[in-house]
Amino acid sequence: MYRLLLLLPIGIIAISTASIFIKLCDAPALIISTYRMVLASLILMPWASYQKVWRGWEKKDIVWLIFSGIFLSLHFASWIASLKYTSVASSVVLVTTHPIFVGIGSWLFLKERLGLNLILGIGFSVIGSGLIGYGDMVLSKEALIGDGLALLGALAASGYFLVGRKMRKNQDLLSYIFPVYSTAGLVLIILSFSFRQPFFGYSSTTYLLFFLLAIVPQLIGHTTFNWALKYLPASLVAITILGEPIGSTILAYFILGEGLTFWKILGGISIFAGILIALKKEV
Repeated sequence: MYRLLLLLPIGIIAISTASIFIKLCDAPALIISTYRMVLASLILMPWASYQKVWRGWEKKDIVWLIFSGIFLSLHFASWIASLKYTSVASSVVLVTTHPIFVGIGSWLFLKERLGLNLILGIGFSVIGSGLIGYGDMVLSKEALIGDGLALLGALAASGYFLVGRKMRKNQDLLSYIFPVYSTAGLVLIILSFSFRQPFFGYSSTTYLLFFLLAIVPQLIGHTTFNWALKYLPASLVAITILGEPIGSTILAYFILGEGLTFWKILGGISIFAGILIALKKEV
């Protein structure tokens, strides 16, 4: 219990940096996604090889691991692209609507009960996310494209969390995340080649940001939540990640100069309330 209470906030802070790093990159969305996943996989490779994580895989496990990696690659490809069209707050607000889809999916496919605390937590958190983005949504063609891509990212993230919950019940952390991150990286490489995106020629700052994306939001942030999937329902882990809009909005205010409005502050309070309500029963 205490490890969950300690590590989940660290995970939220870590993933909150992702949108800031992405906004500062001078590279296409697919390339940013590809470098993030490939570098994360390469960093994990020595530990995965030493432990021979593939020894315990069965054929059915490999299929699910591939599905999880595909969902993760689609999540990053669409969400990171959305940040090129709309603001950090709008993008993160919409991509973090995934608890709705995860909650429904957990009930339908994993037979996990939707308790009252979790339902109330989802409600408060989603309302809070909406409040954060209320004053930031700009009704323009570009913004609508960004909104649609962020929602697509939310759907893909839902599949990623549902498969993760299924697999992590009986699988250790490294043997799960290494093939999933590697599959996502491979899919993104193929997509980048398909769309003829250049892999080289970027500034040294952008390459540094690629490494930071791989280490902080991916290896620290996402890995923390994959660890938590062994102990908590997928819907609860998904709702905890709704703390990301708070961190991202605050960082965007100080680093990118994006405004911090009354609605965003009120939304942050609502999200925190939702997370506390949802955690109260489960932890």
